[in-house]
Amino acid sequence: MVEEGALLWEPSPEVVRNANITRFAAWLGRSEHDYDTLWRWSVDSPEEFWPAIWDYFAVVGDRGDGPVVSGTMPDAKWFTGATLNYAENALRGDPGRVAVVARDETGGRRTLTYGELAEEVARVRAGLVRHGVTRGDRVAAYLPNTPEALIAFLATASLGAIWSSCSPDFGASSVVDRFVQITPKVLIAVDGYRYNGRDFDRSQVVADIAARLPSLAATVIVGEPSWAALRSEPGPLEFERVPFDHPLWVVYSSGTTGLPKPIVHGHGGIVLEHLKALSFHQDIGAGDVFLWYTTTGWMMWNFLIGGLLVGATVVLYDGAATHPETGVLWELAAEEGVTYFGTGAPYIVASMRAGLAPTGLDRLRGVGSTGSPLPPEGFGWLHEVLPDVQLGSFSGGTDVCTGFVGGVPLLPVRAGVISCRCLGALVESYDPEGRPLVGEVGELVVTRPMPSMPVMFWNDPDGSRYQESYFAEYPGVWRHGDWIKILPDGGCVIYGRSDSTLNRGGVRMGTSEFYRVVERFPAIEDSLVIDTGRLGQEGRLLLYVTMAEGEKLTGELVAGLKAALRGELSPRHVPNEIIEVPGIPRTLSGKKLEVPVRKILLGTPVEQAANTGAMANPEVLKHFVP
Repeated sequence: MVEEGALLWEPSPEVVRNANITRFAAWLGRSEHDYDTLWRWSVDSPEEFWPAIWDYFAVVGDRGDGPVVSGTMPDAKWFTGATLNYAENALRGDPGRVAVVARDETGGRRTLTYGELAEEVARVRAGLVRHGVTRGDRVAAYLPNTPEALIAFLATASLGAIWSSCSPDFGASSVVDRFVQITPKVLIAVDGYRYNGRDFDRSQVVADIAARLPSLAATVIVGEPSWAALRSEPGPLEFERVPFDHPLWVVYSSGTTGLPKPIVHGHGGIVLEHLKALSFHQDIGAGDVFLWYTTTGWMMWNFLIGGLLVGATVVLYDGAATHPETGVLWELAAEEGVTYFGTGAPYIVASMRAGLAPTGLDRLRGVGSTGSPLPPEGFGWLHEVLPDVQLGSFSGGTDVCTGFVGGVPLLPVRAGVISCRCLGALVESYDPEGRPLVGEVGELVVTRPMPSMPVMFWNDPDGSRYQESYFAEYPGVWRHGDWIKILPDGGCVIYGRSDSTLNRGGVRMGTSEFYRVVERFPAIEDSLVIDTGRLGQEGRLLLYVTMAEGEKLTGELVAGLKAALRGELSPRHVPNEIIEVPGIPRTLSGKKLEVPVRKILLGTPVEQAANTGAMANPEVLKHFVP
């Protein structure tokens, strides 16, 4: 048993001396290696810190003469008058250095230098122009984690057009729920993919998606003549420099009601945030080989490809993390000489439980963990098998496309504890009355704006949906929806979601998407889905159903429900168990009591978890007590 807080790793003087953040501090004229002092300056003086990031990394663009930040959340504006382009900054690496290594389950391997990547981007860019794509148009992608996804994204960004992607394991309805909101002009897709040793035909799914997106002018299938035609002609590699907050991509996160939230991030905010995070917290730069296991449907794909901004080689892996066996990702990292390897916390726990002892990782300096909290035992196992490697546990989200809290080379690693609040992120723990807490669990809030906060939600002209999503609980303060404890020394412990959003393998999905699938079955009268994940555990996904009169929960119905959820949402969102109950708890106004039921399942007494006086049917709560 590993105790929470046990010291596992400390940076050597050499690690501190060679860290990117140390060089930054020296550039600033700061000789001390006190992270807390640097963090405090970064959050107290954003008008100095963020321009320093721009200047230190020599961001390509025009900073303009407007204010660094004006206004407050949720209406803060950054670098008014500045212009830049993400793709121009991502493609400025040495043309002869390897930019991309692509691997897949079959052992396939491809590489692209920065020069070759730029040439491919120019070709696809010219093809998009022929399809009429211009600044502000949307390009949607239904693609696995392959070079084609990266190339198409950079081509889209170079035009000032707007990118949005889903992984091909998402079902048609889940994809359409996302893409229909942004009315894309072009869809780039695959008609099949391989995962866990099996081939999946997606040709009919792609046809269904395209048929339900009337805005499309073209559908391009990678591996088919349409993709060859898209990239058939060389063209100039030009970059449309756009305002700092011009939309770069749309990513999706879900609450409990309505369609997935289409979150828009800007070119400038993402460039600055990813330069800061990857260089100073992951300690990645030119010459590093960067792998994070992800799909294009998770924001970690957007973070991974940000490695190009710091001149690294990014490793794109298309396949299952545990096929043909659990150690496949560690073997891949060894074969490619990976220096920083990131994955979801469940993979580290699976590696621990499998008794793995990875070898051949001579170049590995850091391991990143995210997606869900990593338990102290996971920290302990990694330190035992890779004692010289720094583990950085990070927590953030799709909403900001980065981590709020994480690791840094200047600080030690302690079991179950995230080392610090990240530079530029004024994270606090609040009680229900909005009072800061230290050493106690509270709501994770951010009390000052960050450049990578959304510039808007798509189709939210008055900003009301954005306001409601993050600022309804504490006006002017971002409430993220996680439980956090901030320790007196600045370390943090994350305890999972404080709301009912489902987080499976790092992919957040709203419960409303579940209910649309489940309650389409005539035999189901009502339903409730609960993710029991919390500290160190991805948790179980439990689906409770109330049957229509005369109906029974048969094995055939269970199989049908699971098949529908797998096909229309994703394999990650198939419940571990489907349970029949006599009623679903609801408020007097008819809202399902997801959060109180989750608390009950995690051990909170019924009388503390729910206000029974505000319930229409308090008698049903007893059926959810474990």
